[in-house]
Order: sequence, then C-alpha cells, then structure tokens
Amino acid sequence: MGGVLRAEPVWVETFTGLRMGRFEKLRRVVRERGGNGPGDGRPWCLPLAERLLLVAVYYRTNLTIRQLAPLFGCSPATVCRVTQRLRPLLALEPAPRPVPGADRLWIVDGALIPVRDRQVAASSRNYRFSANVQVIIDADTRLVVASARPAPGNKADAHVWRASNLPAVAAGTTVIADGAYLGTGLIVPHRRRAGRPLLRGQEEDNAEHRRVRARIGHTFTRMKNWKILRDCRQRGDVLHHAVQAVATLHNLAVAA
Repeated sequence: MGGVLRAEPVWVETFTGLRMGRFEKLRRVVRERGGNGPGDGRPWCLPLAERLLLVAVYYRTNLTIRQLAPLFGCSPATVCRVTQRLRPLLALEPAPRPVPGADRLWIVDGALIPVRDRQVAASSRNYRFSANVQVIIDADTRLVVASARPAPGNKADAHVWRASNLPAVAAGTTVIADGAYLGTGLIVPHRRRAGRPLLRGQEEDNAEHRRVRARIGHTFTRMKNWKILRDCRQRGDVLHHAVQAVATLHNLAVAA
C-alpha cells in the first residue's frame, strides 16, 4: 500500500516548518549520527528523509501510531521502530562554551507539559498531571541553547534548576529569569517588600527585565505548535526526546 506523505517540499514545509535546504541539512546530521542503522541488517522500507518526516509529523500532530501508518504506507510496527530509532538522534546540539569576554545573555524558564507517565508527572498548578521542562534560550538569536530532563510538575522552578545540568551549561554566562528563581544566583526582578515600594530605577529595571524575558515566552509558544508538547501520551524518555527534537527543528527554522 502506497503512502500519502512523501519527503517533498509541500509536506516538509507544512509539517516541519523547514525549507528543503534546511531539511537536507538535518537529514545529513541524522545520517552521520547513525540514522541508517547497521549496514548488515534488513533495510528500512522508507528512505531516511521520509522516516525523518514521519517523526516530524508525529511530533507536529500527535497522531497515534495506527493513524500514522497508512499516511506513510507502512505498518504500525514500522512506525514504532522508526520513532524509537530516530527520536534520540534529533537531540539538540550541546551548547557552545562561552567565549571569554563575550557579551552574551541567556534566558531560562520552565514550562508545564501534560504527560500521561506518572513516573515523570505530578498534579500541578494547571490542574493536570504535568512535567516541568526547563529551557534556556539566547536572548539575541532566540535559539534554544539547552533543555533539562523533565521533572515532576509540582517542583518549583528553582528546585528543578538546581537539580538539572543547566547551571553547569550556563557557567560563565549571564542568565536572567523570573522571580521563581530567587536565590539561584540568576538575575531576577527586584522584589517588592511590604511597606517598601520599589524605587523608580528599580521599576525601570523590572520593566526592561520583563521586556527581554518575554522572548522565552514567545519561544515556548512556537515550540508548543508541536502538539506532542501539549499532551505527551507515551512513557519513559519520550518527552525528553521530543523537547530536544522540537528544539532542534525550532533552531533550524529560526536560523533559516
């Protein structure tokens, strides 16, 4: 049975947001990471470009495996194997080390993502079982620099930050955050205390802080266009791989 979707410009741009040149760059990276698998095994029934498109369609639409199979003319088992094989290979590139003396500004924030895996999720303030995912972006380019492994959604942002690998990634770089990160060493807004209103300069600092920090909210909005980040049904490392893959696709689209 032939599939409906092929690695053609109309489908690639619709489901990945990438032009074919950027999609080809992604395909080369995944191939170099071993996307074609060992050469002595049974060959895949789909070429690498269409397997990449399959994973992108899965993340973009959050369709089930049984729904994806007829779209690509393969069996549900093949869809399952393709997603399991390729999703770790789409991981975000490691963050570059800060250049001494370079004036860089990063922004960190957490997002609550509904998940079904109770090993990762917890009942949180959005009244759903969610995971807290911390993401760092570059304030100038708005590219995702790094993301942490998901933590239960009832954990405070400051606690998740300290327990993640992000402090090591951000070492030597100026990072701003909201008031939930008080006491972490990050740059947070001035805090108003009872009976002590903020000075005019502090109010102006907070206004500029909000203006810059809004960029990470815009990034989360773009990333959540991928519906896998609105309701992740699978267990294990699927959410972590999805966040990493969506960040990779987001960076390629923004940098295009």
